Amino acid sequence: MKILLTGGNGRLGTELRGLIPEIVAPASSELDITDPEGVLEVIRRERPELIVHAAAYTDVGGAEKDRERCWAVNVEGTRNMARAANEAGAKLLHVSTDYVFGGERGNYRESDTPGPVVNYYSLTKLVAEEAARSAVRRLIVRTSFRPREFAYPVAFSDVFTSQDYVDIIAPQIALVVRHALEIGNEVLHVATERKSVYELARRRKPDVQEGTKASATVRLPGDVSLDSSRWHALRNELAL
Repeated sequence: MKILLTGGNGRLGTELRGLIPEIVAPASSELDITDPEGVLEVIRRERPELIVHAAAYTDVGGAEKDRERCWAVNVEGTRNMARAANEAGAKLLHVSTDYVFGGERGNYRESDTPGPVVNYYSLTKLVAEEAARSAVRRLIVRTSFRPREFAYPVAFSDVFTSQDYVDIIAPQIALVVRHALEIGNEVLHVATERKSVYELARRRKPDVQEGTKASATVRLPGDVSLDSSRWHALRNELAL
């Protein structure tokens, strides 16, 4: 199976390139996902069977200030990749986020209705999912991850998540990628257990200070933890 990856130099993409050495990952200078004709040109040349769309604008705070760029990358970029996947007869694996949920209760299942959006980044990722659904063959993977080390001096104890560090999440995403053609056209949550961001931070930064989301410069959801039971059952079914 020939696999093409967008966002190969990003946090997740870098890990995936190490885990799947044969993956084709054009640089952003070669594959600008916001350029529809340029995308088609690359896809026609490479003719992948699977497109892993991991490129995204992920700066939640920055999205409030640079809305045009965030929309172009997350929404228009996904639309371009879905269109190219259809032309090539490829399957699109779209990497989405837990932020498509409003965070009122957490433990969200794949069948739960997304929203309401809490910030502009959330809005673009929710609309991006709809763009991904224009691909005839697609798999939307909702996940959440941080760098290998917690990057901030303060972590919020009133924000709950099932995200984890990228070196823990990426091997699971790599398994999904390798078996993507066997998985039906559906949404899949790939994450770990529910915990506060503060609890997660302390695992790799024991001296992190406890804070609350009231001090954040952008509105944040309270609990976007994901129920990953479907993924765990699927792993057993595929004997992974």
